[in-house]
Amino acid sequence: MAFDTDLSNPYLRQAAELREAFAVDAVERDKAGGQPIEQLRLLKASGLLRLAIPRTYGGEGQPWSTVLRVVREFAKVDGALGHLFGYHTASQAAAWLYGSSEQAATLYQRSARNNWFWANNGNSRSRSLFGKREGEGWVLNGHKPFTSGSHIADYLNITWLDESGETVGATIPANRTGWKALNDWDAIGQRQTGSGTATYENVRVEPHEVHQPGATAGAPFRTVTPFLQQSVLLNVFLGSAQGALLTARGYTLEESRPWVHSGVERHVDDPWVKRVYGDLYTRTLAATALADQALQALDTVWQLGFALTAEQRGQYAIPIAAANAFAGNTALEVTSKIFEVTGARSTANRFGFDRFWRNVRTHTLHNPEEYKTRNVGTWFLTGEPPAPSIIQ
Repeated sequence: MAFDTDLSNPYLRQAAELREAFAVDAVERDKAGGQPIEQLRLLKASGLLRLAIPRTYGGEGQPWSTVLRVVREFAKVDGALGHLFGYHTASQAAAWLYGSSEQAATLYQRSARNNWFWANNGNSRSRSLFGKREGEGWVLNGHKPFTSGSHIADYLNITWLDESGETVGATIPANRTGWKALNDWDAIGQRQTGSGTATYENVRVEPHEVHQPGATAGAPFRTVTPFLQQSVLLNVFLGSAQGALLTARGYTLEESRPWVHSGVERHVDDPWVKRVYGDLYTRTLAATALADQALQALDTVWQLGFALTAEQRGQYAIPIAAANAFAGNTALEVTSKIFEVTGARSTANRFGFDRFWRNVRTHTLHNPEEYKTRNVGTWFLTGEPPAPSIIQ
């Protein structure tokens, strides 16, 4: 089947084993919310938290295409864990994107050695965290919303506004005095991501922790964080769609009863059921193909690094935006429509099939499909690529 895991890849084989462990209590954890402590322990034991750190610095040196296929695997059973793993890896790379090569090397080495889990406090759209100079360092006060992973983090990628309204970035340990994750995330989906509020009360940031881009401050490569964010989410969408479809298939084969007017003895023999599954599989297959193209684009961007030109940046933005938009729409369709062919009994809370839709619905609203599709349409009509921004 097209959604089968490539078990010849040792990292994906590990991810598949973890996926099965995560699946055991995925429904119960979704209901409970809070912190996935045991799942974090398993992740740390697996070594996958070091997956994208270059080998030079003690990591596994794997490309984004491998990282994001791991995200897919986890999202097949638990979109929250897929999201957390993807954002961990993106946050881990912040110093490489925004700081000096020396800062990146130091943080990669320390992260690999200490097996840190990273969280994102870098939401640049929020204007709620402010910093003031104190000596050569900074003191921060305020808060940050949408701080994915903060409730279980060892280290943080953060941004704030200086006194002139400019954004400043840094990395700090999660045990820094004055910083606190409220663990107040209360959305309908992604319930274990800890994507709520982090507060800052006189939090000290030392000079060496502040990103120092130096001569390459204006390089196009420093604007590709949205590529990482869109790629993580599109693979959460895709994994959720694949997982929902496979879960529904299993239920239909084993549990579903034929409708009284269907004229068949087995639900799977109903032509309507066959057509719906055929349509949903085809859509998911197409989304998978687009997602794989986007993986290749992101790998190329990362390989180019600071040699990436503005023209190339615009070129590679298109397949990532297209894949994100299509994966989100496909996942919404699949995770909703499976109920039509699993039947009324499948809505019982004990099955938790609704978590797939709730997770996808929650995340597709964070970066609306409409604007990514417009960007693709503008490029197709005029050749004008999306302008770099915090979300494009």
